[in-house]
Amino acid sequence: MTNAAAATADRDFIARYFRLAEEGTNYRREIIGGVTTFLAMAYILFVNPAILGAAGMDKPALFTATALAAIVGCLLMAFIARYPVAVAPSMGLNAFFAYTVVLGMGMSWQTALVGVLLSGIVFVLITLFKLREAILDAIPADLKLAAACGIGLFIAFIGFENAGIVVASKATLVALGHLSVPGTLLTLFGLAVSTALLLRRVPGAIFFGMLATACLGVATGVIAAPTGIVDQVPSLAPLFGVAIERIVADPAGVFSANMLVVVLTFLFVEFFDTAGTLMAVASKADLLENNKLKRAGRALFADSSSIVFAAILGSSPTTAYIESAAGVASGARTGLSTLVVAALFALALFFSPLLAVVTANVTAPALIIVGVLMISSLGEIQWTKLEIAVPAFLTMICMPLTYSIANGIALGLVAYPVTMLVAWRRRELHPMMVVLFVLCVLYFAYLA
Repeated sequence: MTNAAAATADRDFIARYFRLAEEGTNYRREIIGGVTTFLAMAYILFVNPAILGAAGMDKPALFTATALAAIVGCLLMAFIARYPVAVAPSMGLNAFFAYTVVLGMGMSWQTALVGVLLSGIVFVLITLFKLREAILDAIPADLKLAAACGIGLFIAFIGFENAGIVVASKATLVALGHLSVPGTLLTLFGLAVSTALLLRRVPGAIFFGMLATACLGVATGVIAAPTGIVDQVPSLAPLFGVAIERIVADPAGVFSANMLVVVLTFLFVEFFDTAGTLMAVASKADLLENNKLKRAGRALFADSSSIVFAAILGSSPTTAYIESAAGVASGARTGLSTLVVAALFALALFFSPLLAVVTANVTAPALIIVGVLMISSLGEIQWTKLEIAVPAFLTMICMPLTYSIANGIALGLVAYPVTMLVAWRRRELHPMMVVLFVLCVLYFAYLA
């Protein structure tokens, strides 16, 4: 067989495996879709190290861990589920990891990684036994939407804080910062550029907004110029396998009440984050049959397995990315586009020197914009029904106000059964909601 014939055979194998003809797509559409998805989510390479770095973790190593976690997640989703859905460290869960678990609860980042690992293992098990779908079905859609919106508010609040737009105040708790500070002005510029690019529907708007902000920062001297652009891949040694080492070294210190709270919260947010994203992207990619996901078990297994790998690599939990919808809008319909995303993340590993210019003021616009995108489902909540509006509102508002995703979710799960009982809608409560109610009451009792 000639080289040309072998190449043709390989391409035919790829086309058959990803069912390009059956899905009504081709190589060109899948490649364009993959590139579009990557550009839309490439900001995570720089934002994730910035957020997790606040927990004391090594930023260059985090850059590598973020890229590798995305590569593994995308490969699993591409080959197991054949979905046009990219996977990378979650924007909500990295904030929960750094600001709630480590900075809020006082847990070391090494022990917090154990929480990620344990939640990933539990996630795989409940997926294999099909409990995941059962629990998802039990929790009302309004609370799922409220959780996503609350995480968006929390992430945006962190962005405003990092930019200096919102500052602490003894008189009013928070107040408007000094907008004339160079770093804050740089963030406002980045926010304006990112918003403009989004309005013009430019693929990768958030990424290019960060790029423009960093360039202006370097040009004006607000940010020090990088020492290079391309370099060797940063070592993963400070993070790789730390979760397993911590379990072996201190099992008694790891398996505590605090750890149970952390694992349950990771599981809860992972549940809704992935489920909402998969449903949203699948609806646009014709991957729904009778309002159910095609190959749902495979997609959920790929997603949950990627969390285990992320923990071992030294990153916060991964999740399916809503930015994949941009790739689907560009024509992606199969896992081939996700394979392209994995390849681009692998290429990006060599651009770690750019981390130096991605300061808090550069990432802040991305956090604020992501917050805007996450709160977009606010109008779908049934606000005219108080028995639903009250727990949904408590879920959302308590996340930024208590600086904890876990608190908001738990409070919503406590309030919902109560309001439904008072409204004489007891029959609509799933038994699983009673179990979750008890667990959340115990959570607040533990905090007290």
